[in-house]
Amino acid sequence: MPETKPLELVAEEIPLDILFEDEHLIIINKPAGMVVHPSHGHDHGTLVHALLHHCPSLPGINGVERPGIVHRLDKETSGSLVVAKTESAHQQLVELFSTHDIDRQYLAWSRGVPNWRQKRIDLPIGRHPHHRQKMAILENGKEAITDARIEQSYERIFSRIRLTLHTGRTHQIRVHLTHEQLPILGDSTYGRHFNPGKQIPEPARSAIKALSRQALHAEVLGFIHPITGETIHCKAPLPDDLRQLSDALDKSYD
Repeated sequence: MPETKPLELVAEEIPLDILFEDEHLIIINKPAGMVVHPSHGHDHGTLVHALLHHCPSLPGINGVERPGIVHRLDKETSGSLVVAKTESAHQQLVELFSTHDIDRQYLAWSRGVPNWRQKRIDLPIGRHPHHRQKMAILENGKEAITDARIEQSYERIFSRIRLTLHTGRTHQIRVHLTHEQLPILGDSTYGRHFNPGKQIPEPARSAIKALSRQALHAEVLGFIHPITGETIHCKAPLPDDLRQLSDALDKSYD
């Protein structure tokens, strides 16, 4: 096999929804369907390619293939994501994430309603032993802590859940909610196939069928700016598909 070579990244003029920016960092409202950084099968059209066009200072920060990247969102998860624009900001943001001094709140729409209103899910996560593209609850996995709170239940059928991350494991929310028998609507990896029948009223039925990705959104990102000391609190507005889903559930189960 030939030796692997680092990707040669070329800046691409891709529009960005910017929630906050200064000379040290930038916070993006990432759309669903966009990969954060290049990887096998994703050598163009990523957030990094877009950022290289917007921020010429990025190359060299945190390596060649992930310049400025501090954390990630799954391809089909939308919402707030911070990227460092300087080496100093990158180092200090990494430290903030490692000490969990960041407010990271997500919204998810799930099947099922639990018998609790609020719960801390403290279950270790590791690579699935048989399906390498998936994660799983494993005794020897890495610590993973998610606080979950039911914001709205829809006749014991669906839930809108607010989730606060205290760690940042791959697929953490999706794995934790599936373990709680609350698979996220539209999640084809961890949720069982769900085809809403006539027992689900309109317009909820149509909105669920229209989902092309998991109904998960990184809404809030808050922290103390590592350079300036100011309080940063960004709230990414819901994208159209999740806003339509939320409105449809509200109308169907008012």
